[in-house]
Amino acid sequence: MIKLPAIPQWDALHPLVVHFPVALLLTVPVFIVIGLIWKKHRDCFFLCSLFLLILGTVAVFVAVSTGEEAGELVERSAAISPVLKEHSELAETTRTVFSILTLVYAGVLFLPSILKKELKPVLKFTAIVVFLIVYLVCALILANTAAHGGRLVHEFGVHSLL
Repeated sequence: MIKLPAIPQWDALHPLVVHFPVALLLTVPVFIVIGLIWKKHRDCFFLCSLFLLILGTVAVFVAVSTGEEAGELVERSAAISPVLKEHSELAETTRTVFSILTLVYAGVLFLPSILKKELKPVLKFTAIVVFLIVYLVCALILANTAAHGGRLVHEFGVHSLL
């Protein structure tokens, strides 16, 4: 008989969920670039990138929530505390930044239709390229957050209590 493992406590889920926002949010620019290049299926790729962005942003909220719980259980030391504090602050910044990016991108894609004022293709293309540049800069915040989490695990041996 197959026996399923017990569902971990919320604080122990952090290592299981942190990779989802990183993977999803770093995939978004790939779909945007493909959409910019492949005119025939442009809207499909832009919608896919929005869907990935929404999923990734929701995953950031889950990761931050589980991380806050897990962070309360970490044994603090002079070396760990500043890295944990920086990781936590970066995670909150990541959550805020990607929430804003999600709303902005949805606005770029849907606001013209809602207002019944379609953008000229060149203007829409330019808006998405500018968004992509801003997004890539913001992805550095995500990468920095992940790097600090990696330091906690691999340099200091911080782990969840599964």
